[in-house]
Amino acid sequence: MPSSLSTLKASIARTSCVKALCAAFALLFVLALPAAAQLSFKPTAESVHEDQLLNALKEGDKITGRISIPDAMAASLIQPAGRDWRDFQRSKLPIIGGVTIIGMFAVLVIFLMVRGRIRIHHGFAGTTILRFASFERFTHWLTASCFIVLALSGLNISFGRILILPLFGAQAFATLSTYAKFAHNYLAFPFMLGVLIMFLIWIKDNIPGKLDLEWFKQGGGILFKGRHPPSPRFNAGQKGIFWIVVLGGALMSVSGWCLLFPYLPANVTTLQLLSVIHAVIAMLLIAIMMAHIYIGSIGMEGAFDAMGTGEVDLNWAKEHHSLWVEEEQAKGQAPSGSTPRAVPAE
Repeated sequence: MPSSLSTLKASIARTSCVKALCAAFALLFVLALPAAAQLSFKPTAESVHEDQLLNALKEGDKITGRISIPDAMAASLIQPAGRDWRDFQRSKLPIIGGVTIIGMFAVLVIFLMVRGRIRIHHGFAGTTILRFASFERFTHWLTASCFIVLALSGLNISFGRILILPLFGAQAFATLSTYAKFAHNYLAFPFMLGVLIMFLIWIKDNIPGKLDLEWFKQGGGILFKGRHPPSPRFNAGQKGIFWIVVLGGALMSVSGWCLLFPYLPANVTTLQLLSVIHAVIAMLLIAIMMAHIYIGSIGMEGAFDAMGTGEVDLNWAKEHHSLWVEEEQAKGQAPSGSTPRAVPAE
């Protein structure tokens, strides 16, 4: 009997302990509930609704995060303008470039078929006159050669996947694109230097004047056969090319510099805008340079010699730059109609 009583008491004691432990756990759970509610992830919460996220993007708000590095642009996770920029690079820019470049090529072919090559009206005189000094030709070819590499490597961004990748395969395209990137980045600096030097040495001869209007009225001796308006060292068309190269090159240099060193603008939207400006101006410059190359080579007889050897035929010079020839003959004290000596075009 005493044994049964002690057993009962022990059982009651164990039950009380269990109840006490349960009560303690319950109390801890209640106390921890607010903290658990704060730390818990709620996939249905309003802050992570997909509709709200899309609406925020439509309104132009950026989705940003917290960063521990100085680069503030790294905090942008999603930017609505980036989608527009990506669509422009992938769809609109290739169309703009294709229409501009192919269109210019078509115009030049049609012009050659209709107008033919611009010949020297009185034939070659057999006497030459120095038009460009060695340093001028060096600057021209430095800038021109860099521009060609920059143009081809830049076009690879817009048209490489369409034209080169299917022909040579992914591995060759990746290798080519890598070298093109390095060439584009490093040759940008001598190109900028060349544009600056050309501006300094030729600015004095490229100030627009009244004669330029007359040159345009007569088609510059290009549109109409036998018409060669009087022109100084650079005619109106060449002056136009000069200012296009200088101003376009300056915009390309500024935008390209920011793309090379993206921490300068420190803004993703600004970088995207600069990349668009850089690409559009590049397409326009490529098309204009195609016309410049055409006129300076197969389009006009005797024109290539100006940047080839530096000396041009006297009859060519008289037809296209008669005022300049008169100035050079006066400097060289050569009588009119006699054989002038080669003098620097300064």
